[in-house]
Amino acid sequence: MGDAQSAATGLPDDAALAEAGLRLDVDGAVATVTLDRPERRNAMTFATWRALAAIGRSLPADVRVVVLRGEGPSFSAGIDLSMFSGGGGFPAGEDDLDAFIADLQEGFTWLRRPEFVTVAAVHGHAIGAGFQLALGCDIRVVADDVKFCMKEPALGLVPDLTGTKPLVEIVGVNRALELCLTARTVGAAEAARLGLAEITAPAGELDKAVADLVASLLAVNAGAAVATKRLLLEAPGNDLAAQCAAERREQAGRLREMFGGLPG
Repeated sequence: MGDAQSAATGLPDDAALAEAGLRLDVDGAVATVTLDRPERRNAMTFATWRALAAIGRSLPADVRVVVLRGEGPSFSAGIDLSMFSGGGGFPAGEDDLDAFIADLQEGFTWLRRPEFVTVAAVHGHAIGAGFQLALGCDIRVVADDVKFCMKEPALGLVPDLTGTKPLVEIVGVNRALELCLTARTVGAAEAARLGLAEITAPAGELDKAVADLVASLLAVNAGAAVATKRLLLEAPGNDLAAQCAAERREQAGRLREMFGGLPG
């Protein structure tokens, strides 16, 4: 996006995004975030995650769909391991380290907000942090060459970029343990079977599959989309009575907006 548009919206400018290995294109209701370090298979850095957080804080209010994609042969090979050379420069204090990680997690948590639907267009490798970034999105559209892998435990680390909760919610604790503690690769067919991919497509047709999905998402009433996502996000933590109450609340809001109030 242009620097003038960045200045007007508060979004990071092109130079800052390029330094973080990202591109951002906002076209009306659709924002496309591209991981753009193809020479490193889109390996991500602390700067990448902070720039993602900045994008999340600054998106225009009329954006309804956010697409995350990777440039080149892979979605993302995960964390750039060169950051760990020389100790990685991590804070020494426990509270400082907790705040440091929380700051990085913000690059992922905004993807769950109800104001928009987030779509991961995943092809090639989606390893570690790349897998977690895809898991942070609402819908994953994957090419038939996709290779998911939760690599962190094999490196002596844990997945700490918000991926453990959606992984367990999708596949269950036992399968999540197996996937994480073997660090094995999951291809497209298994990803679809496990629920890690909502839509699969041949590698050459991934962009079309994403475009078709985005068109379908935008065809739905905007207010209803936000209210429905908010409602569905609440459901796992609610019992039936609480979810019924949430449905009544959201529907009352929709009826008031659409019909200007209810008959007395």
